[in-house]
Amino acid sequence: MSQSKKNDLLRQGSILAVAGILVRVIGILYRIPMSNLLGDAGNGIYSVAFGIYNVTLTLASSSLPLAVSKLIAQRSILKEHKNAYKLFKTALVLSLSVGAAAALFLFFGADFLEVLYAREGLAKPLRIVAPTVLVMSALGVLRGYFQGKNTMIPTAVSQLLEQIVNAIISIVAISYMMKTFAQEADRSAYGAAGGIMGTFAGALTALLFLLLVFSLCRPHLRRQLRHDVTGETETTMDILKALGVTVIPVILSQTVYQIGFTLDDLMFGNLMAMKGFDNTTISSLQGVFNTQYNILINAPVAIATAMASSTIPSISASTAAGDIRSIKRKVRSVIKFNMAVAIPCAVGLAVLAKPILTLLFPSLPEYRDLSASLLWFGSSAVIFYALSTITSAILQSLNFMRLPVIHGAISMAIHVVQLYLLLKHTDLGIYALIIANVTFPVIICALNWRAVGKNLHYKQEVAKTFVIPLIASVIMGVTAYLSYTLLFWICKSNAVSVAIAIGAAVAVYGFCLLRFRCFSKSELYDLPMGGRIVWLAQKLKMLP
Repeated sequence: MSQSKKNDLLRQGSILAVAGILVRVIGILYRIPMSNLLGDAGNGIYSVAFGIYNVTLTLASSSLPLAVSKLIAQRSILKEHKNAYKLFKTALVLSLSVGAAAALFLFFGADFLEVLYAREGLAKPLRIVAPTVLVMSALGVLRGYFQGKNTMIPTAVSQLLEQIVNAIISIVAISYMMKTFAQEADRSAYGAAGGIMGTFAGALTALLFLLLVFSLCRPHLRRQLRHDVTGETETTMDILKALGVTVIPVILSQTVYQIGFTLDDLMFGNLMAMKGFDNTTISSLQGVFNTQYNILINAPVAIATAMASSTIPSISASTAAGDIRSIKRKVRSVIKFNMAVAIPCAVGLAVLAKPILTLLFPSLPEYRDLSASLLWFGSSAVIFYALSTITSAILQSLNFMRLPVIHGAISMAIHVVQLYLLLKHTDLGIYALIIANVTFPVIICALNWRAVGKNLHYKQEVAKTFVIPLIASVIMGVTAYLSYTLLFWICKSNAVSVAIAIGAAVAVYGFCLLRFRCFSKSELYDLPMGGRIVWLAQKLKMLP
């Protein structure tokens, strides 16, 4: 591969990574006002419905962008444009067929799923989200087509449009539903249905955008087809086999995670009901866990892994070139950067749990002490989810595609048994979810870590990857706690105290990393705004 091709690959990968970061940030931000509008019970119904939708979407179509992009790219490189176009059409028909079946299952099976999950009101949001699966089926194939043609901009723009429309419609629809049905007994279910409307509107907007782009690209596509000298040599059966071989491992990998989350909802709802808890209490507890806890846990994980994912294409390129030295350097760098983000976030969430929850969720005070306690006990999950996600991506970039699937399945089996036993035979209740939530990524981390070391003959630099960030985070945590306590005593404003305490914590943490020489000068240059960081460190005489 030429240097220009490599640079283009990394540039296109970076575009998608930046879009991924923005999408995740928007997703985190809009869920905060949305959660405040829904209330704990509404959040519980919404999160269960969205979990079922995610599993259905994963099985129906979410693996198609990767499969279609990979297969079209292979044919485009060989200038087999007719085969690539036939693959696109076949994948689209297949995806729409499976998507339609999945949408019909969600729509007509909504009442059955409501009974199965012991969640009164669940059928309403499920029926509204059902058509989204069909829309996403077409959307996934179109995104895969453009990525296979080595242009990430249509996918990136469509993702941003999808999330922006989703955010706006979700908040507006929830507000309307909660006011319109304010006197109804199932007000929370209507609110959850409003939130799901945003998902459909966002997906439809993204699909219309990509259809417009595709129509504008038709003249270029016709020219490619006219100049195809290879001809259409692949049969429909050949294409279906190629799609199956590519899609199935991805489906298995993604399904493990999605099924795990919805199984948690299933077991928690039914086992807590067996212990005599009423529907509203169960929904509220699930709302606290799935919203207040999970949003804050997933925020740093999503941002850290999205920022790190821009290096994965370069690891894949080094793997293809057989450059083991380059692979090890990149793996070491991406894991170290990931931990430098995840560890302080975990400590910060634990130390400022209640102030942060009070600031972000002012309309949900009923379970404030419980949500703060969950965040304090479960904040370490940030570290393990970030590490398990990035090590899985590293193994896949090294062409060990099955290992993350196997490790995820092993961890999920242990997770399900552990959660069932804790819910069935103890009175831990919602804390059982926290224990199982931390155990799941810990097991994946251990298995992935062993596999990376064994297959790459590689050992991570422990001191600068884990020890120094942890020491710096503890110092940062003490600073944050004392700053907040002192400021709140002086001004009695939670918002002001949290903002200044976080600012002080970030400054102290950055100072400690530089002071303890966690990153070399070359590694600092690879970080966002690395040049400015190096300039500041040299001014402070913290770098040679």
